[in-house]
Amino acid sequence: MGSKLYIKKGDMVKVIAGDSKGQEGKVLKVLVEDFKAIVEGINMVSKSTKPNAKNTKGGIVKKEAPIHISNLMVKDNTGQPARVGRKLDSKGKLVRYSKKSGEVIK
Repeated sequence: MGSKLYIKKGDMVKVIAGDSKGQEGKVLKVLVEDFKAIVEGINMVSKSTKPNAKNTKGGIVKKEAPIHISNLMVKDNTGQPARVGRKLDSKGKLVRYSKKSGEVIK
């Protein structure tokens, strides 16, 4: 798979498709090989756990499930969801930029 991902850990994203459509959150982890990302507070699932040292009671735990990258849109510095491009900056380094505002995404 030669395609480069445009989402990084720590990015603010908006969900554009699926059950969580319209919600926004911060990317906690990117699963590169699966083309998925785990976003804070989005795509919550109930998972039953056995009792262990950390959780002596066990029971049902709510946690974030991965969501496909194609269903996410990066928010630029202005807070608006925007398509992401890549270009060389003045120092010759490849940076991501918002195709809407033209600003470099930090």
